[in-house]
Amino acid sequence: MQDYALLLLYLLFAAFIGLFSIIINALFLRFSGNLGTRNTDPSAIRWSSTTKPALGGISFYIIFLLSIAFYSVFLPGGYNFMNTQMMGILGAVSLGFLLGLADDAYNTRPLMKFSLQVLCGLILVSTGTHIKILPYDYLNYALTMFWVVGLMNSVNMLDNMDGVTTTTSINVVLGGMALLLIKGDVNQVHLAMMVGVLAALCGFLVFNWHPSRMYMGDTGSMFLGVFLAAIGIIYFWNSSDYNGQIIQSKQLVIAALMFIVPICDTATVTINRLLKGKSPFVGGKDHTTHHLSYFGFSDRGVALTLFGISIATNILCVAVIFFIKEWTLFHFLGFSLYFLIIFAVLYGNTRIDWKSKR
Repeated sequence: MQDYALLLLYLLFAAFIGLFSIIINALFLRFSGNLGTRNTDPSAIRWSSTTKPALGGISFYIIFLLSIAFYSVFLPGGYNFMNTQMMGILGAVSLGFLLGLADDAYNTRPLMKFSLQVLCGLILVSTGTHIKILPYDYLNYALTMFWVVGLMNSVNMLDNMDGVTTTTSINVVLGGMALLLIKGDVNQVHLAMMVGVLAALCGFLVFNWHPSRMYMGDTGSMFLGVFLAAIGIIYFWNSSDYNGQIIQSKQLVIAALMFIVPICDTATVTINRLLKGKSPFVGGKDHTTHHLSYFGFSDRGVALTLFGISIATNILCVAVIFFIKEWTLFHFLGFSLYFLIIFAVLYGNTRIDWKSKR
């Protein structure tokens, strides 16, 4: 099948899935009742005090499975996609989804939650989805475990204000799709999954944009954490550059930039809470999102600002991968400085007591 025909098929699939996402979330919203509502756990502190259904993540997983089915039915000429790596991604993502579902329903214990996050990482590592930039395998495995568990918690922590995690995830998926499309590798199950998840996120955003009517819940954030971690490993950590090379410092910069918003938010919250002698894992209204609101941004303005940072950085990453032919120390320092400036601005804003200045 020609590439243009494949792209048209993907566009039709995306349109169908986007509409399906809107319909299924509307049905969840209509018949939710008390099912999936949050704020029953006093530690689950959200920006909005209104209790709303947290069912969006269910649509993500359903559409993820539909995307794999779509690929198997309509693109039978593709490579043998149900290989060990793909089975590992499917298993880890499914476990992440079930972990989030259990947490939304029963508020699972932190130790159990952490143990299952570690298991998600182990599944990916044992099936071939792991970072490959360090000289020793055990270091790559350790870095992968830290990446998967860290990102699952980071995405979960970022889900504290309408539209923020949804738009941030949309940006990361767009980045992975851009790399695939520029390389011309369109007959790829990963692209089908990303198209499906992107459409699912866009459909969910209709209900999650401020003022939101629905949250994704831990079901959605745990699913996205594993899915984005796997995509990040394959297409940001391990993807070759313009010259077909994998340069450690370059891959580190690309991965950090693509996930700049969740990384900056998690680092900020962790530093500030440790300085106050508090646990980083206890909920609170001290995220970068909250402090942007204290500064004077509306809820929509916060989401748009962080999405703008993500999109600008996404474009920068594509330029780094495909238009910088010779990677030098100057490039590494320059892009690292860009990351540090964004972090410094977001972190610095959290160190100002805006409430007392009003």
